[in-house]
Amino acid sequence: MTDEAAPAAKTHPERRTLRWLLGGQIAIAAVLVLIDLAPAVPGLMSPSDAPALDRPTRPGDQTRRYRPRNPAHPGPGVDPDMPRRLILSTVEGDRPAVLLRGAVEPGDGERIVRALEAEAAELVQLDSPGGSVSDALDIGRTIRALGLDTALAPGAVCFSACPYMFTGGVARTVSEDARLGVHQHSFGESTLLPAFLAVEDVQRGQAEVLAHLDAMGIDLGIMGPAMATPADEIYILTGEELVDWDVVTE
Repeated sequence: MTDEAAPAAKTHPERRTLRWLLGGQIAIAAVLVLIDLAPAVPGLMSPSDAPALDRPTRPGDQTRRYRPRNPAHPGPGVDPDMPRRLILSTVEGDRPAVLLRGAVEPGDGERIVRALEAEAAELVQLDSPGGSVSDALDIGRTIRALGLDTALAPGAVCFSACPYMFTGGVARTVSEDARLGVHQHSFGESTLLPAFLAVEDVQRGQAEVLAHLDAMGIDLGIMGPAMATPADEIYILTGEELVDWDVVTE
């Protein structure tokens, strides 16, 4: 009888090991879910009470709600047919020009950079509610390296990461009823490692943004409202701020 019970007894440590492994996998899965939900938590706990994007702004009343999880459709007031990723098209006018329109998806940088290098454009018009910061930085640097100008046509928007493309222009103009807005960004991917290194990721990303704006000749005073505006809101610059912070050249 003792011999028959022995094999069963030997399986107990194995069962305990399996339970520990299963428990560990569940814990890791829970952490990953929390990481993915983290960007939305502040909005869920304390949703923005700022007016919607389609509400007009005035000095001192420039913050509007913005949906950071869906850059192509950040809220009312942005064309509902806004492309989900950047599309380059030619524009008829007095000088060779292209239009970059749509949200900035990861991977758009490399594709748009190749397209810009192949074009014989002098001017890049923008209409983008934002998206991937790193891709926008790549495009902005290329615009400057090619010596191109940038512009926001009437009714265009340039939010979130889009200003990093816009500021790449040598000469930069914003139409009176176009809107350019800034806010806080998140950096890094939603994986376990960046969760432990989140502060380092943010610091590295902000340093890259600051270096880019400085290299483009932008007054870093623009980072004041940018860093003070949460990701689920956007701060739309006034015409005076666009001039004071050297965002526009004309």
